[in-house]
Amino acid sequence: MFVRELSSQGLCLTPPTVDDVESITRCCRDEEIGEWTTLPKPYGLKDAERFVSTVVPSGWADRSPTWALRHTPRGPVVGMIGLGALDDSASELGFWLDPAVRGRGLMSAAVNLVCDFGFEPDGLALERIEWRAFVGNTDSAVVARRVGFRFEGTRRAGGLQRGRRRDEWVAGLLYADPREPAEDWPRID
Repeated sequence: MFVRELSSQGLCLTPPTVDDVESITRCCRDEEIGEWTTLPKPYGLKDAERFVSTVVPSGWADRSPTWALRHTPRGPVVGMIGLGALDDSASELGFWLDPAVRGRGLMSAAVNLVCDFGFEPDGLALERIEWRAFVGNTDSAVVARRVGFRFEGTRRAGGLQRGRRRDEWVAGLLYADPREPAEDWPRID
């Protein structure tokens, strides 16, 4: 698959490289990122090196692209976002954001860019993008709801995190869905 950079005002999405290992490691040591993701904990330099040298290139080759969020094309990594192929017409969205830049709308903008790419005929030509988060990850849920994902339910013990089953929320965005805050979400706080 071709590699594609995405951008919007004040936001650049580029594939992470070996030059990003230190900033990825620093970000992934944040307690909240460890709480809500399946990343290794504790997260070390070797984890980031393996991620950029193995996971990212193989993901792009298998229709599962990953981008680093930056403020400028070659600036430091402030987050990560990707689509994991479920099949030829659907992918799962995943993301994390450095605590220093949370609450500024960056992730909502990044999710919109990535969903646009996912649905574009010249992108992945998907019909569905799925969002999942461990129950309690309200920050992630706020982003998904804001972008237009429709809440579909809670999967009991539906997710696996470092050998432990956890309940997870699931939402979906279809190609034809409007990109406006979805109203069908339960109270999640």
